[in-house]
Amino acid sequence: MVKLRLRRQGRKGKPFYYIVAADARAPRDGRFIERIGSYNPNTNPATIDLNLEDAVRWLGNGAVPTDTCRAILSYKGALYKHHLNKGVTKGALTQDQADSKFAAWLEEKAGKVAAKADGLSKSAAEAAEAAFKKEQEVRAAREKAIAEKNAPEEVVADAEAAAEGEVADAEAETTDAPVEAAEAPEVVAEAPAEEAPAAEEATEEKA
Repeated sequence: MVKLRLRRQGRKGKPFYYIVAADARAPRDGRFIERIGSYNPNTNPATIDLNLEDAVRWLGNGAVPTDTCRAILSYKGALYKHHLNKGVTKGALTQDQADSKFAAWLEEKAGKVAAKADGLSKSAAEAAEAAFKKEQEVRAAREKAIAEKNAPEEVVADAEAAAEGEVADAEAETTDAPVEAAEAPEVVAEAPAEEAPAAEEATEEKA
C-alpha cells in the first residue's frame, strides 16, 4: 500500500519536511517513490509547496495520507479536488462545474490566507510599538532614578557652602570684637587724668 506522508529533513530544532509517496513498509525517512511537495513549519504561516495534480493523482490511485499529510492536502485543496473528481466520474456534475467550484474555493482560500497574513503583520506592528513604549518608560524611569541619586549630592554641597559662609561670618565678628575691647581701656585710663586738677583745686582752697 502507498502512503502519502512527511519525510523529515533540516537540522535539529529547525525541521523541514518533504511530502512524499512511499511504500507503507518503508521507514519514515527511508526510500520513497515520488516527492510531491514540501512543508516548512518554521514560518508563520507555514510554507507549503505542493504539486496539486500529483497529489490528486496519488489519491485517485488509492494512496492513503497520514493525519498530518491529510491536513496539509486539505489546506491546499487536494482532498476537495479529489472529491470533485469523484463527482465527475459518477456523473453528478460536469468537469466545467467541478473546475468552477474549485476555482471559487481557491479564491475564498486565498482571501482567508491574505487576511491571516494581514492580521499577523498588524499584530507584529502593535507588538513592536508596545515594546518601543515600554523601552521609553524604562529609560525615563532610569533617568529619574539617576536624577534622584545625584540630587542629594547637590544639596549637601549647598549645605557645606552655607556652613562655610556662616563660619566666615563668625570669624569676621570675632576679629572685630577685640578691637572694640582694646579701645575701652583707653577711655578708662584717661578718667583719672581728668580728675587730677579737681584734687589740686581742693588742696589750694584748704590752704
